[in-house]
Amino acid sequence: MRIDIWSDVVCPWCSIGKRRLERALADFDHRDEVEVVFHSFLLDPSAPTAPTETAQEMLARKYGLTLADAAEKQAMVTRLAAEEGMDWQHHHDSPHVGTVDAHRLLHLALIEGGPRLQAALKDALLLAYFGEARNVADHGVLRAIGVEVGLEGARVDEVLGSEQYVDEVAADIAQARAYGATGVPFFVVDNKFGVSGAQPTEFFAQLLDRAWSESHPVLETVPGAVDAEACGPDGCPV
Repeated sequence: MRIDIWSDVVCPWCSIGKRRLERALADFDHRDEVEVVFHSFLLDPSAPTAPTETAQEMLARKYGLTLADAAEKQAMVTRLAAEEGMDWQHHHDSPHVGTVDAHRLLHLALIEGGPRLQAALKDALLLAYFGEARNVADHGVLRAIGVEVGLEGARVDEVLGSEQYVDEVAADIAQARAYGATGVPFFVVDNKFGVSGAQPTEFFAQLLDRAWSESHPVLETVPGAVDAEACGPDGCPV
């Protein structure tokens, strides 16, 4: 079974939704047969690579809030993250930056090491941004994170110094729009079930069971059949 996830590395609900899905997968009997692949989505395509404001300041500016109100909204999400076991004590200092290059590295990780390496990079990027308030648009930061999870430094440099995987990022975004996804996180399970938002763990658990049962139906014995003649493993007696 395959789960495709559209998300951004500066999206708090994406991180929370990812953790809730992981908790559901941990209790799923067939978790070893599930492949998870991440896809690109840009919350703010116009965000700069060199930050000029924090995410908190951006929230206040964009939604007409006071800094205190924006801080309280961030604090609420930070508390929810803590309930999922994530420490976001520096969340309020996270910079407002673009993430195209981070997504290009996620595509590199998928190509170079498959879903496992991509997931490791995704985790590291989310931790860097929400837990450590690092600039995930900075090439030095991205290189350090990429090498730390197992990417080759030379390949990271090659990708960051070029336009490689830009088309793949754009294709991901186009596919999200084709699915009707206007926000993230957006989950597609077995190319059949689409789910938007950071749903509760219990919801994900039910969805996993449903998707598995529909793709792996159990043969049902028809009731009412009587014992009738049949050939066995030793052949037929007549």
